[in-house]
Amino acid sequence: MNIKKVIEEKKEWNAYQTRIKALPHQYEIVYHEIQKYLFKVCCIEGISYDEVLLGILELFEENAIIGKNVLDVTGIDVAAFCDSLFE
Repeated sequence: MNIKKVIEEKKEWNAYQTRIKALPHQYEIVYHEIQKYLFKVCCIEGISYDEVLLGILELFEENAIIGKNVLDVTGIDVAAFCDSLFE
């Protein structure tokens, strides 16, 4: 593997993690729960979750900026929110 590619991917990963950590605490907790849920579902159903997680991160960033509660975005049943993404 090309070392430059590895370094670039590491930079992208670190930037992604920084964005997650910058979310308000409630958003960060729910994001990690969604991530765990999708890891399980994606392994079973063969779904690529990278784009989904990036979309959720962007959704959370936008709603956090306007001060919306995370459960107003996802609803109380976060698993149902995740499932709805694939319908």
